Amino acid sequence: MTILVTGATGHLGRLIIDSLLARGVEASSIRAGARDIAKASDLAARGVQVVALDYDAPETVAAAADGADAVMLVSGSEVGKRAPQHQAVIDAAKNAGVAKLVYTSAPKATTSDLVLAPEHKATEEAIAASGLPAVILRNNWYTENYAADVARAKDTGVIAASVGDGRIASASRADFAEAAAVVLTEDGHLGQVYELAGDIAWNFDDLAAAATEITGREVRYTPLSAEEHAAALEDAGLDYGTVWFVTTLDAGIRAGALAESDGTLARLIGRPTTPLVDGLRAAI
Repeated sequence: MTILVTGATGHLGRLIIDSLLARGVEASSIRAGARDIAKASDLAARGVQVVALDYDAPETVAAAADGADAVMLVSGSEVGKRAPQHQAVIDAAKNAGVAKLVYTSAPKATTSDLVLAPEHKATEEAIAASGLPAVILRNNWYTENYAADVARAKDTGVIAASVGDGRIASASRADFAEAAAVVLTEDGHLGQVYELAGDIAWNFDDLAAAATEITGREVRYTPLSAEEHAAALEDAGLDYGTVWFVTTLDAGIRAGALAESDGTLARLIGRPTTPLVDGLRAAI
C-alpha cells in the first residue's frame, strides 16, 4: 500500500511519517509530498519517496496522488487559502481512486464558532461531496502552540491572554501524529469522525504553573480583557488583521471551544496523551 502524506516537511507531517515507520510501514511505501523537495532530503535518505506537492499547483497534487492507495491530507497553514488548497487534494485523490483519505480538521468543525472552523467545515463538506472513503481527525490544539509563550515567560515572568478561565484539551503533535498513523494503517475507521484531544483540559493558570516548572522562575498568568489584549498587541506592533485574529481566537477559547475531551485520542493510540508540562518541555 502506498500512502501519500501531504505537507510532509511540516511539523505534523514529519511526525506522521515517523509514526508510520514506527508501525512497520516500509519507507518505500510512504510518499512524502513537499512544496520544496530539498527540505525533505532527510526523508529521502531514510528511503521515503519524496515528490513535489504544492497545494497551489493542482498539477503537482494530481501527480503526487497518482497510484496512491491512501492520502493523508494534513491541513494547510495559510489561513484564508486552505479551502481551495484542500479541494485540490480531494479532487486528486478522487481521480486517483484512493481507498482512504484522512484529513486533519478542527474540533467540532461543522458547528464550532472558533475562528479557524469555517475552512475546516468547508473541507469536510467537500470530502463528503466527493464520495471518497474518508476518516476525519478533528485535532484539538497542539501543546507546542504555547512553547513560545513559555520561552518568553522565562524573561518576563508573565503569560498574558484574554482567554479568561477557558480550558484547552491540548496534546502533543506526536500524539496526534500517532493517531493519524493508526487510522491510516488499520481497518475499521472509514466513515468515522474522531474528536481528538488531550486527556486533561488545562487553563492558563495551569500553563503558568507548567512554565514555572520548566523555566525555574515564577510565572503568573495575567488575564486581560479583549480590549486590553488588543491594545497590548497593537503596542507590540502587530497589524490589525493579526490583532483581530488573536483576540477572536482567545474569545473562542474563553467560550469553551477547545475544552472538551472524551478520551478518543488516548484510546486510538493505546496510551495516555502527553501531559502539558512534558509536551512543552520537549518543544522548548
